[in-house]
Amino acid sequence: MSNKLVKGLLATAVLAALAGCNNGNDDTTAPVPEVCGVDNCTKFTVLHTNDNHGRFWSNGDGEYGMAARKTLIQQIRAEVEANGGETLLLSGGDINTGVPESDLQDAVPDFVGMNDIGYDAMAVGNHEFDNPLSILDMQRHLAQFPMLAANIYKADGTRYFDAYKVFDIKGLKVAVIGLTTEDTAKIGNPEFISGLTFTDPKVEVAKVIKEIKDAKAADLIFAATHMGHYADGQNGSNAPGDVAMARALTEGDLQLVVGGHSQNPVCMEPGTNEYADFSAGDACVPDQQNGTWIMQAHEWGKYVGRADFEYFGGKLHLASYKLIPVNLKKTVVDEAGNKSKVLIGDEIAPDAELKELLQYFQDKGNGKLDEVIATTDGLLDGERANVRNMQTNLGRLLAMAQSTKVHADFGVMNSGGVRASIEAGDITYRDVLTVQPFGNMVTLSTMTGSDVANYLGAVASMQIDSGAYAQVTGVKMNVDCAAKTVAISEINGKDFSATDSYSFTVPSFNAAGGDGYPVLTPVQTGYVDADVLYDFFKEKGSVVANDYNPVGDIVYENSESVAGCKISN
Repeated sequence: MSNKLVKGLLATAVLAALAGCNNGNDDTTAPVPEVCGVDNCTKFTVLHTNDNHGRFWSNGDGEYGMAARKTLIQQIRAEVEANGGETLLLSGGDINTGVPESDLQDAVPDFVGMNDIGYDAMAVGNHEFDNPLSILDMQRHLAQFPMLAANIYKADGTRYFDAYKVFDIKGLKVAVIGLTTEDTAKIGNPEFISGLTFTDPKVEVAKVIKEIKDAKAADLIFAATHMGHYADGQNGSNAPGDVAMARALTEGDLQLVVGGHSQNPVCMEPGTNEYADFSAGDACVPDQQNGTWIMQAHEWGKYVGRADFEYFGGKLHLASYKLIPVNLKKTVVDEAGNKSKVLIGDEIAPDAELKELLQYFQDKGNGKLDEVIATTDGLLDGERANVRNMQTNLGRLLAMAQSTKVHADFGVMNSGGVRASIEAGDITYRDVLTVQPFGNMVTLSTMTGSDVANYLGAVASMQIDSGAYAQVTGVKMNVDCAAKTVAISEINGKDFSATDSYSFTVPSFNAAGGDGYPVLTPVQTGYVDADVLYDFFKEKGSVVANDYNPVGDIVYENSESVAGCKISN
């Protein structure tokens, strides 16, 4: 079935895929399951979000925001209760890191909002470790719901968080296990997590499931995870995610995974392991692997996932599933060519009380944008005419800040992502957001030296006077602009080897092929570029502009410009 057909027929496919809910058994000769009756059936609904990343407030177009999310969830709860069911609200984690209004307040407004909405539990995300553990401890005490992670251990061998929580849903006992990506150990700040161990979730979940079964503590076992969904288990440079975990278990041991981390809507082409061409408002078929349903609701509270379940005959049946957009909009063009944005679905009025509560934090956060975070003794040059035609101190500083954040060997920054200069004097958070307004994520890739040379051959030879022109730090090389190859002599201050492994950062826009860069399958660190720059300035305090000036590490050959590749047609 093509993606275009899915657009027109997916609603029918959803009904076909979910009818009978045979836990992955495609045998059409299997007996039709017993119908859910009044006395033999428990109905309940699982609602889920993930990767909030500080978006407690709506964006400039009025999309998402916790106040509108509360209204939607309250409406669903009322409907489910009226039909004799109950709801369970779960989060796939990463409440921290994303917008300054939240970051500057240690995500307090986000946890306050989650309390008010009434979350039942959340998985611990890797970005919960972006701050010192004292901040995380503050957040877990603030949260009026359990933060769960079975695979995070302290130095004394005990778990840092509870492994699971059992909920009573109309007499049905449902255990929810929390799990966090192993990549946290690699992409987290060593200063904060050096005393913690992140074990293999596949191994850990099997241990906890056995513990729950031995204690006869639950009728159903779910997982709230922050591990990522990768179609057909193809996780690339990322740690294995939800699909790999589900496949590693005994079929039937885990009924549901509500996930996060990869920040994608998990909507599949029916009958395949491939993603559907999903857009807001479309029907959505969640993934099912080895008898386990796997769901994820994109990011930022753009959607609330709704899974309506029926439990009868000793089995769990998925009656319906949808991703409900929270005031998302699409761009339309009229006959005159004028563009405007229109709502997808019905408008959801923000809950007045929660909006008033969060307004305080929004105003407080806005006030902090004028906070002086550092000073510079000279111009940090991000002027378009300069940064797209030569290496500049600001371009190199950005590449250095991103690579330093994740302890990479070198950094690559596209000049199109540098939107302004910073004048000598005080540096504010507002300056940071003016320089990097797009909210790109920092990605981390690891390659052999020979593959790095091939990658940089394509990237470093991008023509000047374009957003693709690469600002590079940490590499000493000669670039042959005609052949589009590089000869590398040093990386990160050490002699280059074609067989050694090297890690590097590049903005998510470029990792996905933006500006014509080679497509990568990197580790998604989840760090937002502006937040990384803020932290860099905050730690430095005083910035010496000349420290980031070009030092002749890159020599361009067979070019009309000594500062980059320029070859006339």
